[in-house]
Amino acid sequence: MSKISNSDAIAQVKKYLLSLQDNICRTLEQVDGEGQFKPDEWQREQGGGGRSRVLKNGAVIEQGGVNFSHVHGDAMPASATASRPELAGRSFQAMGVSLVIHPHNPYVPTSHANVRFFIAEKPGEEPIWWFGGGFDLTPFYPFEEDVQHWHNVAKKVCQPYGSSVYSDYKKWCDNYFYLKHRDETRGVGGLFFDDLNEWGFKPSFTFMQAVGNGFLDAYVPIVKKRKNTSYGERERDFQLYRRGRYVEFNLVWDRGTLFGLQTGGRTESILMSMPPLARWEYGFEPAQGSPEAQLSQWLKPRQW
Repeated sequence: MSKISNSDAIAQVKKYLLSLQDNICRTLEQVDGEGQFKPDEWQREQGGGGRSRVLKNGAVIEQGGVNFSHVHGDAMPASATASRPELAGRSFQAMGVSLVIHPHNPYVPTSHANVRFFIAEKPGEEPIWWFGGGFDLTPFYPFEEDVQHWHNVAKKVCQPYGSSVYSDYKKWCDNYFYLKHRDETRGVGGLFFDDLNEWGFKPSFTFMQAVGNGFLDAYVPIVKKRKNTSYGERERDFQLYRRGRYVEFNLVWDRGTLFGLQTGGRTESILMSMPPLARWEYGFEPAQGSPEAQLSQWLKPRQW
């Protein structure tokens, strides 16, 4: 592993992820102004554990979670070995920070970010390892300047690693966060990458850190700009309706949710990504020409 032992690599990644969780929670508490993330440490019976941090009913954040987990086991779940049979028969360690922020104000977008490291080992053989992660934005009433800012940060994160990295990982994000049964993207995209190891350990780890650190640069200015925008019952109802699509994606399509449940992860932490309130309405059609109707124009890939 690029002149670094497996144990050293795991220790380095874990140290970074714990500090990232601390920094994100501290910064979002400052932006919220009232709410605090409550710690909840847990152990996994099959090996490992984590620390969940959840903020409820803040001034800005209705509910948000920033979770760290480090789990390990003797065998991979079916969700992993189905597409990668070379992982069968290997012990594994998986660690990461995953967060979802659901604000009160419909004009403040929901956001998601995740950075992770995975290593599978077998005596006498080279380890199989990779990094993954990304961040994506789900606005209900989008502002073009906000979306451009979000993607400009993503471009800046990727630029040192090659001219095609942003476009490749943006496309991957658009394709991954896609609700096939609705024929729409979950939001306005961002970055998504997985199975990253071809650059070697150090550059791959550095890139993962750049993505993790870039989340606050991308999200905080948008929150500050929109958090005091006035809204009424109409906007709130539409926000809750659109949150239903967020739930649909996480339960139907998200591989991370499936991996967590199949590895015996902590259900409360895995489903932390769900909004505290959501609604479904049969056959809902927004009024033609309304701001709500315009959202559909944003839910398809485009260049920013």
